[in-house]
Amino acid sequence: MAFAYSEKVMDHFTNPRNVGEIENCSGCGTVGNAQCGDIMRMYVDVDDSGIIRDVKFKTFGCGAAIATSSMATELVKGKTVQQALEVTNRAVMDALDGLPPVKVHCSLLAEEAIHAALWDYAEKNGLVIEGLEKPKADIHEHEHAGVA
Repeated sequence: MAFAYSEKVMDHFTNPRNVGEIENCSGCGTVGNAQCGDIMRMYVDVDDSGIIRDVKFKTFGCGAAIATSSMATELVKGKTVQQALEVTNRAVMDALDGLPPVKVHCSLLAEEAIHAALWDYAEKNGLVIEGLEKPKADIHEHEHAGVA
């Protein structure tokens, strides 16, 4: 089955940004989707003023999973923790000029990976981040309402 991917999706798949790990990161979160086998791990380095100085990812999955991971890191880098929390799967998809409907779950993984890394950061630092809920290990434990 062939999908029509945007040029931005293809660019982030073939030239992913921010790939790798951050040693001694402020937070690290791993999420997956048991149905498709995609796994994303996101690392954040947050400075003392709550700005995400650096962000990296490692993703095992399809081209759309890699592209959404890459775009998600671009969207949160340099932002405050609160701004990063507001990056939704829709924002990731819009920044990539869309995804085929069957690949929307990849953008959900990217959103959850950000949340998982921020949750770990909050836990390590004894912080409560308004609006941040404990992440799910598998995004199929809950389906996001209103996903298009």
